[in-house]
Amino acid sequence: MTHVITPEMIREAADRIRPLARRTPVMTSRSIDDRAGVSLFLKCENFQRGGAFKIRGAANLILALTPEERTRGVVAFSSGNHAQAVAVAAEYVGMSATIVMPEDAPQSKMEPTRALGARIITYNRFTEDREKIAASVMVETGGVLAPPYDHPMIMAGQGTSVLELLEDVPDLDAILTPLGGGGLTSGASVIAKSINPDIRFFGVEPELANDVWQSLKKGERVTIASPDTAADGLRTLSPGKLTFPILQENLESVLLVTEEEIRAAVRFLLERVKIVVEPSGAVGVAAAMFGKLPAGIRRAGIVLSGGNIDPAYLKSL
Repeated sequence: MTHVITPEMIREAADRIRPLARRTPVMTSRSIDDRAGVSLFLKCENFQRGGAFKIRGAANLILALTPEERTRGVVAFSSGNHAQAVAVAAEYVGMSATIVMPEDAPQSKMEPTRALGARIITYNRFTEDREKIAASVMVETGGVLAPPYDHPMIMAGQGTSVLELLEDVPDLDAILTPLGGGGLTSGASVIAKSINPDIRFFGVEPELANDVWQSLKKGERVTIASPDTAADGLRTLSPGKLTFPILQENLESVLLVTEEEIRAAVRFLLERVKIVVEPSGAVGVAAAMFGKLPAGIRRAGIVLSGGNIDPAYLKSL
């Protein structure tokens, strides 16, 4: 199948984003391996600039804009991590940025975005449409849209995280990524399958936000009600138009985790590995810890997608 992104686009993105994106470490933990019964290799995007993998896609799109496009500013919609990433990249190239964010977005994500100089427009995610709000801003400003996942440049940028992971740990049986709109999983699976066609790829969703799981079961994109999960970065209502065909082709399955399992993984990573990972970033570890991986996997890579945890949630642990 021909997709909107190619391995070559992801390798080009790796070169383009070097001024902004860090090469994050891969960590291991015997405590987690013992609990999961699998050797796990944790790609720590919680140490990424802006606290999450999202800078990869945002930088890839924004650094590729023409000088004329940069004068018009950038418009984005996001629950938080993509918002920060767009703000970081826009500030780097001297662009203005307008971000549409839910009014209940964690302050740990909203305040750093505002501090970078972005204009924030809030909305009620239960009653308002963020894409319509962003479209009206684009009409008003002429700005360039930087969507959170459904764009070839965004998807290619996100895939660089797993390109790095496989350069550092080439002999993996499987890879797990958090699954929201599918930008990370699409880019990551394309590059992983190009390097090793036999590698097993899994997306991980909260049970309360299982739009991709439902969509794959039905064979078409399904839209769910706004989910009430602590994994705020995975509260998408439907997989992307561009990402879904890639997910259909490359995913072996979607693994579902409960809110209790997500909490346990966040706490385990904090207490035993000594790293702070937000609920959205911990779903892969939750799946491994609670036996969601199928048999036959000995070595698995897991993308810890971010560390911008809400202080109130952290305190509740």
